[in-house]
Amino acid sequence: MNRIPARDWYRLRRVGDDITWIDEPHIHEFYRCNIWHVRGRDRDMLVDSGMGVVSLREWVPLVSERPLDAVASHTHFDHIGCHHEFDCRLCHPAEAEILAAPSRASTLADPYVTDEIFTALPPQPYLSTTYAVRSAPATRLIADGERIDLGDRSFEVIHTPGHSPGGIALWEASTGILISGDIVYDGPLIEDTYHSDPADYIASMRRLLELPVRLVHGGHFPSFSGERLRGIIRNWLAGKDA
Repeated sequence: MNRIPARDWYRLRRVGDDITWIDEPHIHEFYRCNIWHVRGRDRDMLVDSGMGVVSLREWVPLVSERPLDAVASHTHFDHIGCHHEFDCRLCHPAEAEILAAPSRASTLADPYVTDEIFTALPPQPYLSTTYAVRSAPATRLIADGERIDLGDRSFEVIHTPGHSPGGIALWEASTGILISGDIVYDGPLIEDTYHSDPADYIASMRRLLELPVRLVHGGHFPSFSGERLRGIIRNWLAGKDA
């Protein structure tokens, strides 16, 4: 399999509302985490940080231009790989231990990380067999109802357990934007990880259904409308009731 130079590993796209979509296009879409950069007046926010196989700070200057909060929507390998590169690291208390002391098992690198998740490999010396997420202890724990303040914009933390115990979504009421992590996106949802919880998942989906969402930026796959979100959740809940 070909290897991709570090300079070509990341892709950036502006999506409006001073938000930039960063991803790793040489990972198959199902496994490819969305990294969301949000520009604020006083500081920026980064939601998730990819696999960590290529330095985000070195190859995406956008993320090091200004003071920044690096938020973990949850602690699976594809979402926290570069968190150790940032000074301000935020996560929910339920997954703080994983962020501080990640293992291949706790981050789901086992069994998912193999060469087959790539369309082209990261630069040498990357090896899937030795891949590991680096320790990145949280500098701030964020619980349900707390806010991440960027100066001119503020995101409410919504605890969304189900996919994982410390999963969070971020809600900006003034714009109707939901950054949803992996609890919901427009693609196949993962409900059977070692620390998933079916009852929590249902409760989280019902809670998100009540928000007047305009636009969703999910943990995987392209962004979508609030109308589409409500359709996804209602169909998902109907399947559970059946």
